[in-house]
Amino acid sequence: MNIKRRTLGKLAAAGAATGFAGSASAQGKPLTIGFGMALTGGLAPNGKAALLAMQIWEEEINAKGGLLGRPVKLVYYDDQSNPSQVPGLYTKLMDVDKVDVVISGYATNMIAPAMPVVMQKDRTFFGLFGLAVNSEFKYPRYFSVQPAGGPRPKEAFADGFFEVAMAQNPKPMTLAMTGADAEFPRNAMEGVRNIAKKHNLKIVYDKTYPPATADYTPLVRAIAATNPDIFFASSYPPDSVGIIRASSEIGFKPKIYGGGMVGLQATAIKTQLGPLLNGIVVYDFWLPWAGFATDAAREFLKKYQAKSAAAGVDLLGYYLPPFGYAIMQVVEQTVVGAGGTNDAKMAEFARKNTYKTIVGDIRFNAEGEWAEPQVLAVQFQGVSGNSVDQFRDPKTEVILWPTKYKTGNIIYPYDPKK
Repeated sequence: MNIKRRTLGKLAAAGAATGFAGSASAQGKPLTIGFGMALTGGLAPNGKAALLAMQIWEEEINAKGGLLGRPVKLVYYDDQSNPSQVPGLYTKLMDVDKVDVVISGYATNMIAPAMPVVMQKDRTFFGLFGLAVNSEFKYPRYFSVQPAGGPRPKEAFADGFFEVAMAQNPKPMTLAMTGADAEFPRNAMEGVRNIAKKHNLKIVYDKTYPPATADYTPLVRAIAATNPDIFFASSYPPDSVGIIRASSEIGFKPKIYGGGMVGLQATAIKTQLGPLLNGIVVYDFWLPWAGFATDAAREFLKKYQAKSAAAGVDLLGYYLPPFGYAIMQVVEQTVVGAGGTNDAKMAEFARKNTYKTIVGDIRFNAEGEWAEPQVLAVQFQGVSGNSVDQFRDPKTEVILWPTKYKTGNIIYPYDPKK
C-alpha cells in the first residue's frame, strides 16, 4: 500500500495515512513514529481529535529542526475502532514500514490486542488512554499516558466517583453496574468491585452486555428493577449515549448516576445529549479550569481550536487532545534522552526519568503506569439546549473531586431536571 499525505477530513475513507511537516533545517531520513488510530467507528470522535493534536506536535517539532537532526514523520492507519484490525496494523508498521518508534492508538480495547505483537518484537511501547492494560502482560517496555495510574489503576479510575457518592446523605447502600463485554469495561468493573468491598456496598446488578448492542432499553429496565442507589456504567461512546437515552425514556433515577461513561467528555456528544447530561457524575482527566491545568496546555488548546472546525474534529478538545500532544512530548524527550531510537535504551530512559508535558509532570512506575493518578469526578449541571459555547463555562461541568480542585457542590440525589 502506498502511503500518501491526506487532509484529516479524508482520513475516514483513506484507512491509512502519514503526516509530514517539513523544515529546511531538518534533513536526512525521517524518524518515523507509527500507530493505529480510531478514525472511523465508535471511537473516532476521540481518535481523530487525538490525531490532530499529534499533527500539531509534528508540525512544531519539524519547524524546530526535527529530532536529533532528522525530520519526524507520523505513520498511521485507521483501526476502525475494531480490535481485530489492530494486530495486522502493528505487524505492518513494524515489519513493512519499519517505524523507528511505536505508540498506541486511542483506547484500552485497541491497545490490548497490539501488546502481544509489540512484545514479540521487544519494542518499547507508549500507550494512549489504556486502563490497566499492562496488569496482565507485565511488559517492562510499556508506558501508559493515562491519568488512572498508581499501584491500582483499575480502582484509580473510579475512586473519585465513589468518594463523592459515599460522602452524601443519605449514604448510598446499593450498587448496580454494567459495561460491554470488552477489555476496558472488564478492567473498570473489576476495580469497581474492589471499591464496593471497601465501602461495604451491596452489589445488586453486575452484568455485561454485547458490544454490538443497539437497544439499551431492556438493559436499563433490568437495572432499574433492582432499585440501586448507585448506577455505574463502564461504557464506550455509543453505549453511553444509548444508556442515557434509555434511562431518560423509562425515568431511571438512582441517587447517583454515571461513573465510567466514555464519550461524555467529547464535545459532539455533549451537544448531542444536551440537558440529558444534567446530574450525571462521571470521570474526566483534564479541564482548562482544573487547578492543575497549565498555561502551556491552554496555549496548546488555542492552536488546536483554531484548526478543529476545519479538520472536522472535537471543537473544544478538552479531553484527549492535551494527552495526544503529551504522548508526543514523551516520545520526543525519550528519543533525545536515549540518544536515538534503540528500544532498550528508550525503555531504560522512560523508567528512570520524569517528563515535562503540557498535562503536568509524568513519571512511570514499575508497571508503566503514572506513578501518581490524577482523575477527576465531575457533574454536569445547568446544561440548557445543545450549544457548544455553554461547555466552555466551568459551571456546566463542576469538579467535585479531588477536593483540592473542587469548583462546586454536587446536586444530590440525581435529578436530570437540574
